[in-house]
Amino acid sequence: MPRKLKTYQTSLGFFDQAIAAPSMKAALEAWGADSNLFHQGVATETDDPEIVAATMAKPGVVLRRPVGSDGPFKESAELPTDLAGHDARRPGKVRAKSRPKKHPPRKSDDKTDRKAALAFEREQARRDSERRKEEAAREKERERREKVVAKAQAALDKARREHEGKVSALEAERAALDERAEAEETRWEKQKAKLDGALRRARE
Repeated sequence: MPRKLKTYQTSLGFFDQAIAAPSMKAALEAWGADSNLFHQGVATETDDPEIVAATMAKPGVVLRRPVGSDGPFKESAELPTDLAGHDARRPGKVRAKSRPKKHPPRKSDDKTDRKAALAFEREQARRDSERRKEEAAREKERERREKVVAKAQAALDKARREHEGKVSALEAERAALDERAEAEETRWEKQKAKLDGALRRARE
């Protein structure tokens, strides 16, 4: 049987966020939090009837409003108009009101609760599906990049082998030329010595 939903609220970046979820863990996963915001005191369960009504109308959907405002929570919220003094790098504590109101407990309706819980499960399944698609797309892009890199590396390796082969051939040709030049120099020295001797004898 689906678990009964509760409404959780936090403040992250430029937005207050709220969600109807069956547990704190589920809320943290939906918020994409990488730490326990509840233990840090920056997230809490709320019984504010307006927030509860908004989240229960869209179970599992993260609703937002500009941080520090008292406006309604919506799927799409505009940035706050006054960002002075707000540090978007750190999650802010859920703003406490000077005179907290005690809200009457929400009337429990098993049929409504089951419907909301099932809606949450559908939204969670949709979110998980989107996450899997994104992961698959990232994996596909990673494989594409690896193929491009491998192709470029193969082309570089081939060009290097061709270059090294040509250099080796040129060095072999140079060695052969050096050997021929040395042989020619030796032949010339012998011939020159012989001709010099003949010239001296002719002058005597």
